[in-house]
Amino acid sequence: MTVTAPPARLISDRLAHWASELPDTPALRYQGTDLTWSQWYERCERLAGALGALGVGRGSVVATYDKNSPACLDLTLTASGIGAAHAIPNWRLSAEEVAYVLNDSGAEVVFVGAEFMKTFDSIRDQLPAVREVVVLGTDGDVEDQFDALVAAATPAPITGAEPSDTALILYTSGTTGFPKGAMITHSNMVAHSEALSDYFQIGHEHRYLLAMPMFHVGGTSPGIGCVYVGAPITITREATPEHLMSGLPGATHAFFVPAIFAALLQAGEVGAKALSQLQLLCYGAAPMPAPVLRASLATWPNARFLQVYGMTELSGAVVALDDEAHRNPDHPERQSAAGVAMRGTELQVVDPATLEPVPANTPGEVWVRGGTVMAGYLNKPEATADTIRPDGWLRTGDVGHLDDDGFLFISDRVKDMIITGGENVYCPEVERILAEHPDVLEVAVIGIPDDQWGESVKAVVVPKPGATVDPGGVISYARERLAHFKAPRTVDVVSELPRNGAGKILKTVLRQPYWEGRDRQV
Repeated sequence: MTVTAPPARLISDRLAHWASELPDTPALRYQGTDLTWSQWYERCERLAGALGALGVGRGSVVATYDKNSPACLDLTLTASGIGAAHAIPNWRLSAEEVAYVLNDSGAEVVFVGAEFMKTFDSIRDQLPAVREVVVLGTDGDVEDQFDALVAAATPAPITGAEPSDTALILYTSGTTGFPKGAMITHSNMVAHSEALSDYFQIGHEHRYLLAMPMFHVGGTSPGIGCVYVGAPITITREATPEHLMSGLPGATHAFFVPAIFAALLQAGEVGAKALSQLQLLCYGAAPMPAPVLRASLATWPNARFLQVYGMTELSGAVVALDDEAHRNPDHPERQSAAGVAMRGTELQVVDPATLEPVPANTPGEVWVRGGTVMAGYLNKPEATADTIRPDGWLRTGDVGHLDDDGFLFISDRVKDMIITGGENVYCPEVERILAEHPDVLEVAVIGIPDDQWGESVKAVVVPKPGATVDPGGVISYARERLAHFKAPRTVDVVSELPRNGAGKILKTVLRQPYWEGRDRQV
């Protein structure tokens, strides 16, 4: 069954369209509960009424601090449709970091998962802009308030936004030690959904497994893309083996970070069987280690493999490596490529010093231009100007090259950043915390290879005179102050850090022993 749809201005437009054209067709599944398109749209209209009663309208900001749930996607579609922006903090962040994100976003109404209420209560007095709190789900003595709020509301139209309005505020780790909110507009997400549909090839007869966290473009963006094409969605609470196994029945398409493939392969026959019915296996957010990719292609030979490359600032994916490229015996080197530019995206590689384009097969910084480039960083005009040039090109901070056929290969990073399990970690952010450790004189944070997570965080520290540094203590110190994925997994204690003539720490020297013999340094 194929039903065409009119052009969309807003990300909520297609929800209304499918509710009209396919009212009784399955749309959304979560923990055993199913909704049709008409039921989902009716719930979002009630949510629009509830938000209006709470004083939310064009220019407002609401936030969801929770793991995956239908409410998060409801709020993305509905709040943005009435002209508000939806901020989604990373629930893995420390309480201090969550407080920063909520204050920076300007959120007035916050929807908090019941299991996070204790953490939220600990920072409540630090959030002067928050005037309403709504509990999502039930956890112990904390009772859900969302369902009652929606049920009691008078339905309202999901209108009021313009395509240039910010629909989502998704936060990335910050180069200066604080997260940055990427402002993603309706136009950005519509452009992304159109381009993604070329590669996902998903429709009403399929089902997408939304397992990646919705604070990440790898979670939210494909979810919006499925609404765009009218594909049913199964949402899992998180991407743990237990939740994945419960969400996989009936699914035909899924997106995972490489670490999940590695874990399933390690599970043997059980892991292989878990994905055996999927027609599309998409991966991204971090490089796939070559042994894991080869084993995955052999374990799931009937699935279409798709790698996507992108970033929060690009609303999701802008480069794709399709199944044919994965399996082309004439070009085995393309298995290590990021892919080719998706529809509506321009790529160029430039010399970081001169900012001039370089010839094919010459490394440089990767720049991207197109309809998915974010509007900018919230409250950070200088950071926006450093990232997006006046002519629209976005500087990714990745080092790579384009071959003669337009395939992009990523080899290193200009930015001092690590990607571990799909999460971005900026080294200065971790260094800022570790520099406060009472026994640490100097610290450098680097990324080292990790066969499961792609990279892991390592700290190299110099003790203060007369002090003794306990590596385990440094790790615990970081975990108390940062999200655990940002904390170092290992710590080396050295007498001094290598420096150049100007006194700058030579991280290339620190990283070299770990990356020696590898084709790329990320």
